[in-house]
Parts: sequence; structure tokens; C-alpha cells
Amino acid sequence: MKSLTPKSAVSFALLGLLSGAVFAQSDWPGKPITFVVPQAPGGANDVIARAVAQGLGNTLGQPVIVENRPGANGNLGTGQVARSAADGYTFLVTAQSAYTINPALYARLPFDPIKDFTPVMQLAVAPYLLVVNPNFPAKNLNELVVYAKAHPGKVEYASAGNGTLNHLLGEMLKKKKGVNLLHVPYKGASAAATDVVAGQLPVTFGSFPGVMPFVSSGKLRVLGVASDKPSTLAPEIPALGKELAVTSWYGLFAPAGTPQPVVDKLYQSIRAVLAKPEMSERLKTLGAERVDSNPQSFKAMLPAELAHWKQVVKDSGAHID
Repeated sequence: MKSLTPKSAVSFALLGLLSGAVFAQSDWPGKPITFVVPQAPGGANDVIARAVAQGLGNTLGQPVIVENRPGANGNLGTGQVARSAADGYTFLVTAQSAYTINPALYARLPFDPIKDFTPVMQLAVAPYLLVVNPNFPAKNLNELVVYAKAHPGKVEYASAGNGTLNHLLGEMLKKKKGVNLLHVPYKGASAAATDVVAGQLPVTFGSFPGVMPFVSSGKLRVLGVASDKPSTLAPEIPALGKELAVTSWYGLFAPAGTPQPVVDKLYQSIRAVLAKPEMSERLKTLGAERVDSNPQSFKAMLPAELAHWKQVVKDSGAHID
């Protein structure tokens, strides 16, 4: 038998490694998958992640576990995924605010939004609503502005934390309408909305999925949607106007270096899940809508998103060391 030369032995070994990698990817997933949600349970991102995870698990034949890792305004869980093995079993499902606002808000981050992740797709978009406790006198945006100007510095608004989207919306409201509102940060959107429902403070901006159940039950009053036109999800709710228009998305990311065949299979599988009528209806029930997205289009939009929110954060004066 002819012996292998050192060069051919190396080539043979590399071929074996490549063959094993191809086999492993084609066999993916061979165990449960984890979706890390860097926000607290009960918020819009958590609700959407769980809806998608359930459908994806049924499609792939493996459980998809949703693991909440809140902390540091989403930075804790996002950083965890950035450091995770790029083996196709850990993914990040995050809200736009944690991914595109935090890089402009924090002096130091445990992740780089461009270098540390491979974008997979946007999962959904959801409008933000301006809501108040039913006992608060304002019935619309104009009445809120009039009341706040008559009581400067005494009207509190809740947010999910410093630098979150509902915080920045509050700051945008203050700047655009010339009112002095007092910001009260909470540890998560659910906690903020719950305290407004309880009457601990009167005002908050909340995602449609997070606050619409309270609106429907009469526990919160909605003043408007943060858009330049009414949402198709609830066309009866008036728009707050161009000055306060925001589109909030929820996206799926893989750690950088995740094999492209895994990314592609995951994308195709979730796309099929989202295309099912029952999933579209469930998203609508949650207050969100499916968005046409793929790895290429999602990656292409991120630099502009980061630049946009960098300017918004600068204008607001918000900053966290």
C-alpha cells in the first residue's frame, strides 16, 4: 500500500473536516435551539419571539427555547450571544432599540452590532402607542400637551429604561411639543405599563403588543399611534404625526461566523412559519405585522438605522457612560 505524503495527508485531513462540517450542517438541527431575548418577559419582543419559536419548533422537529436575559438595557443578553459559539444553536431575538439605539447611547458596549452578528431576518414590525391611565384628564395628544404645559415638571412618563425606544419617544415629545415631562425609567416595558395601569404615574409610550391588551380592556386610554398615518392594525387610533413617527422592528441575529447553510435554512424555515395564515393572524392579535425580509436586505438596512438613531440620541441629549 502506497503511503501518504505529508502534503496529501494534510489535504486528506482537511477534506475529512470539511465533509464532517457539511454533514453537520445538513443534519442541523440535531438538538434544541435557544433564542436569547435580551428583554424582560412580557414585552413585545418576548411575545413575538415565543410565537415564532413555537412555530419553528414544530417545523424543525426540535424544541426552540426562549431564554430571557434582561439587563443593561438589552446589552447583557446581546453581549452573551455575541460571545456564543457560532454553531447554529444560539440566536438573538431583539428589539430595534437595543440593537440600533444602544450603540449611540452607551460609551462602552459588550458587542459590535456590525462585526459580531450575522443578520438573519426581521420577524415583525409593531407600532408604538401613546397611552395614559384612564383617570388622567387628557383624551388626545393636544390635551396632554396643554395639561403638561399647565403643570410643568409634574407629569411623569414611564419607560422600559434609559435609552429605550419609549424613553426616546418621550424625549422627542418633550422637544417637539415644548413640554416638561419627568422621565421615570423601569426595568422593562411590562413593568412600566403595569404601573401606568395601576395609576402610579400617568403616561407611557408602549409597543402595540405590550399595551393594546390593556387598552382593549379599558385599563389604559390610547391617545395616538407614533406614526404619520394610522396603523392598519387599528385604523381608528389617530396618528401622532410625522414629528413622532417611529417604526419599531424585531429581528433575528446569529453570532458572526455561523455557517451560511444554517443561516439559510433557519431563514427559510421561519419564512415558511410566518407565511402561514394562522401565524399572520396571531401576530396581528399580538399587535404586530410580518415584514418582507431576508438576510441580505436586513444586513443592508442596518448601517442607515444605526446612523438615524445616532442622530436621534444626539438630539435628545441622552447618554449613558
